Amino acid sequence: MMIRTEKIALMMAIALCGFVSKAQQPAKPTTPVARKAATEKSQTKQQSLFVAQHFDEATISPDGKYLAWVESRADANGAATGKRDIFVAPVKYPEKAARLTAGSPAGHCTEGAIAWSPDSKHIAFLSDAQKADHYQLYVASVPGGTARKLTNVKGYLTGTKWSPDGKSIAMLQTEDATRASGPLVAETPETGEIKDSFFEQRLAIVDVATGKSQQVTPTDTYIYEYDWTADSKTVVLTAAKGNGDNNWWIAQLFTLDIHTQKMTSIYKPTLQIARPAVSPDGKSVAFIEGLMSDEDFVGGDVFLLLLTGGTPRNLTLERKASAATLNWTNAGKLVVGENREGEASIVEIDPATAKAEQLYGGAELVTNGEWSTSIALSADGSNSAAIRSSFGVPPEIWVGPIGKWTQVTHKNSGVKPAWGESKSLHWKNDGYDVQGWLIYPANFDPSKTYPMIVSVHGGPSGVVQPQWPGAFDYEMALPAHGYFLFKPNPRGSYGQGEAFTKANVRDFGYGDWRDVMTGVDEAIRVAPIDPKRLGLTGWSYGGYMTMWGITQTDRFRAAMAGAGIANWSSYYGENKIDQWMIPFFGKSVYDDPEVYARSAPLTFIKNVKTPTLIIVGDSDGECPTPQSYEFWHALKTAGVETQLVVYEQEGHMFAKPEHSRDVMNRTLAWFDQHLK
Repeated sequence: MMIRTEKIALMMAIALCGFVSKAQQPAKPTTPVARKAATEKSQTKQQSLFVAQHFDEATISPDGKYLAWVESRADANGAATGKRDIFVAPVKYPEKAARLTAGSPAGHCTEGAIAWSPDSKHIAFLSDAQKADHYQLYVASVPGGTARKLTNVKGYLTGTKWSPDGKSIAMLQTEDATRASGPLVAETPETGEIKDSFFEQRLAIVDVATGKSQQVTPTDTYIYEYDWTADSKTVVLTAAKGNGDNNWWIAQLFTLDIHTQKMTSIYKPTLQIARPAVSPDGKSVAFIEGLMSDEDFVGGDVFLLLLTGGTPRNLTLERKASAATLNWTNAGKLVVGENREGEASIVEIDPATAKAEQLYGGAELVTNGEWSTSIALSADGSNSAAIRSSFGVPPEIWVGPIGKWTQVTHKNSGVKPAWGESKSLHWKNDGYDVQGWLIYPANFDPSKTYPMIVSVHGGPSGVVQPQWPGAFDYEMALPAHGYFLFKPNPRGSYGQGEAFTKANVRDFGYGDWRDVMTGVDEAIRVAPIDPKRLGLTGWSYGGYMTMWGITQTDRFRAAMAGAGIANWSSYYGENKIDQWMIPFFGKSVYDDPEVYARSAPLTFIKNVKTPTLIIVGDSDGECPTPQSYEFWHALKTAGVETQLVVYEQEGHMFAKPEHSRDVMNRTLAWFDQHLK
């Protein structure tokens, strides 16, 4: 139930879009001068949320000599166009960046999903240059050359990856898909006889020489992630039979013989698994296993397993961090991107000894386009590429040895935050060390007192990291308009190890809510916050915590619950991803209804007095619309001031910029009405 904007923006474009073809003139899109002019022209304080240039991918060639990245295109007013451009530059001469595209040099299509050839001479990518929103696989030479179209296949494509021998390119293909994959996008309306129908995402292998494509995994099995072995004869993948959106939580680890197409299960995990990465010698696979509430938003411990099977070895046991991404170096070391107490951390682990050496740590987000801490790494580990941002600094592309990066792009030099500084707060509760972020109001005056809004993140297996917000981060408009904004990472969050992440199992709304409230007290202690002017908001699990919170206390004068959950009992039968709930509740609602009722806001609905705005999309499969109706109906019946706003053709993560702006404006107006 977690949300993040950068990768979802990609999904909303209908693919982990592609990369590109023909080398052109050095990049000219959206210059800093033009972007600064657009910023100055803006009439609203929160406009910096919309005019900042966002990057969707950052990659580096295996030899470490070339850098490539993807930019989201916006119009002159900063509105998203849904198009994405690719740029390639020599690492030593980044000012020579040139656009690559499979389309017309003068036009713009949607391209991405970059994959470097093992010899660093070619880039594979997906592009809809031939037909909008219909992606095909292309290959272009580096540094320049005309893109060659390899495929003419149907369906949704993503996840390109070159084989180590350079002869094949693998990709994930979903034939006849009616929408992008994943439960965050808007669900397709269902009428008539309702069945548990689904489209399978299969692994396809494309011959680079001929363009011949063949699907090599079974028709009844959904493939989530994969990696090649060094001999290019086997693929290690995570997969599950049945509904792909729902069964990620029960996926197993398999090997696939490319020639015979035989799949063999080598590990059935206790919890969720992700990020399979085969060792350079082809004998082992590393992966992340842990308690995860959302597909792709990964956190847990790092495990190593022989490809012949057996018992995996935990390389990060009791480490006070949550692993998010994995990279092998040619020397056989694992470079791990972590979340650590709300900050980015990158460590190198020796698999033989499990000894970890920290290479970088900082109060920012460092990503190659994934949901959380990640980098693109050269084969020998000596060079890397990343997108870096923080609450105070908008995103840019950086390159260099880990932690010694040099800035490459300057697309956002004219964009400044509309909010004040941010501070990391630490406090104790119930024996736990808890962390969160306090964002100060714009033009802060220490002699004044200010209202504060508490924003609880989604998940619950999520984390607030200090990153430049996207257009859907509606809560960042609040400090731009004179509010403190408090974003806690209570138990259940990533960043302090698996024990902390598991600490709210069968306890939703109790221990984690106490962590939030003691954090509120800490914020009031350290900053001039008016304790009588507090507001509460959140989306997804944060929407649930908002609904829950106002049944537990009258300290909040107003609330906005986005895509929340009012009643776990009815939710179990309404949502499209019920498999995620078993690890958190222990049993299904039919086997243990009491534990679900114990954490349901509706159980305590008569306690509510707080005016509450409720917002949801009409096609949300993760937190279905009836949950918001149910809470709204209960508040109306109880005589509590409330509003319900349902957005047409929106899923769990809104895709339309005009809807995101409306959510922001409505939320701000609601809190202004009740707190100012």
